[in-house]
Amino acid sequence: MDDNLRREIILENYQNPDNRGLIDDDSYLKVNTNSESCIDNLDFMMKIEDGIVKDIRFDGEACAISTSASSIMTRKLNGKSVEEVKDILTNYKNMIEEKDYDEDVLGELNVYDHICKQPNRKNCALLPMVSVEKMLGEFGNGK
Repeated sequence: MDDNLRREIILENYQNPDNRGLIDDDSYLKVNTNSESCIDNLDFMMKIEDGIVKDIRFDGEACAISTSASSIMTRKLNGKSVEEVKDILTNYKNMIEEKDYDEDVLGELNVYDHICKQPNRKNCALLPMVSVEKMLGEFGNGK
């Protein structure tokens, strides 16, 4: 992917993030995730019905990488089955950690394929993935 396009996508999703803003609904799984190395402190909420992500949202204070990754990831995961979500998360983590991954599964999340060149930003890019994994853990435990 062209570096200018990559920056444009990240900036657009930072300035105008999708799925930002929480709602008051106890049927959602909720989690707070923060970074020890950055200002990132985000709340995520996700509603799963019949094994499908019906809605996923986030809010809080975060850097451009975490905010944009949260925007793109929530957009990517909405409407997916739990199994599809797990596949996306595995491929995303593998990409960030420079392991083999299927770029076709990730779509726009591929904009972070060069984040490995900035090791201090890896945690920022992984924050939404960690949040979704935590919520899936709660879902798996019967919430």
